[in-house]
Amino acid sequence: MPVNHQIILCTCPNKLTAERIAQLLVETKKAACVNILPGITSFYSWEGQVESAQEHLLLIKTHKDYYPVIEATILELHPYDLPEIIAVPLERGLPEYLHWIDSCHSLK
Repeated sequence: MPVNHQIILCTCPNKLTAERIAQLLVETKKAACVNILPGITSFYSWEGQVESAQEHLLLIKTHKDYYPVIEATILELHPYDLPEIIAVPLERGLPEYLHWIDSCHSLK
């Protein structure tokens, strides 16, 4: 069975940014669903220093064909110089749920 679906992970600096990106992706049918997990603590290396920040994590459920447009949308709306945008393929899922993801997209 081909892997056609993915979850895209993206951390955001605050609730407003997370909600703005999530709402736009769902409204424009680029994603079927976006979960926002608030209150995560991220530790990362940036410009030679160890940094930490409170962030919100987006879990974006979509068809793999939408990755380029989702990446472009996040880059346009995100305030970070280098936002985290990572796509993880879905190897398996409830067939009805995966069909629902497809049904939410405007081109599928």
